[in-house]
Amino acid sequence: MTTPARWSSLRAFTDARIALGRAGVSQPTTAHLAFQLAHAQARDAVHWPLDVASLTRDFEGLGLTVLPLHSAAPDRGHYLQRPDWGRRLDAPSQEIAGHHRPTKAEAPFDLALVVADGLSALAVQRQAPALLATLLPLLSEDPSQTWRLAPVALVQQGRVAVGDDVGACLGARCVVVLIGERPGLSSPDSLGIYLTWAPRPGRSDAERNCISNVRD
Repeated sequence: MTTPARWSSLRAFTDARIALGRAGVSQPTTAHLAFQLAHAQARDAVHWPLDVASLTRDFEGLGLTVLPLHSAAPDRGHYLQRPDWGRRLDAPSQEIAGHHRPTKAEAPFDLALVVADGLSALAVQRQAPALLATLLPLLSEDPSQTWRLAPVALVQQGRVAVGDDVGACLGARCVVVLIGERPGLSSPDSLGIYLTWAPRPGRSDAERNCISNVRD
C-alpha cells in the first residue's frame, strides 16, 4: 500500500523527483520503475548517433549552407574517454572550414552557428531545427542591421570548445554553439547554447555565455 506525501501538490511545479510517497520503508514501485526508465533513456541519449543527413535537409530547408565537420575524436568511445579530442576539429574539417573563410576583400562573418551532438544527439535532432527556424527571422527583422552569417557547421563528436576552432577557421566575429547537454533524469533531450565573442582556440568557459536546458 502506498502512503502519499503530504506535499505532493508541489510536484506540479518541478520535474524533480519529490514527494513520491512511500510503500512501507521503500519507494513506490511506480516511482522506482520510472527512475529506471529515465536512467535508461539518459544512457541511450549519450550513445544516440547524430543523423547528419536528416539535419542537413532540415537546415538546407531553412536556406542555410551546411558544412559537415568532425572533431578529432574518431568515434563515440574516444569522444567519451578523451574530452580534449572533442574540443578541436580534425585536420580535414579545419581545411573545409578554412576554404569558406572570407577573403581580405570581403567582410568577415558576424556570426557562425555551430551545431554539435555533444552528450545528447537526441537533443540536437529534436530542438536545433526548430530553434534555428525561430532565430533566423529575428536576425533579419531589423533592416538597419544585416547579419553576415557563416555556413552552419554540423560537427560530429563535438564539445563546446570546438566552436572556437570553427569560429577561428571561418574568421567569424562571434560563434554560437548549439549542443546536446549531458542527459538528466528528467530531460534526456535538452539543448545548450554557448555564445563566444572573438572565438579562437584557448578560450576558457569563463569567456562564454550559456543558455541551458532548451527544450519543448
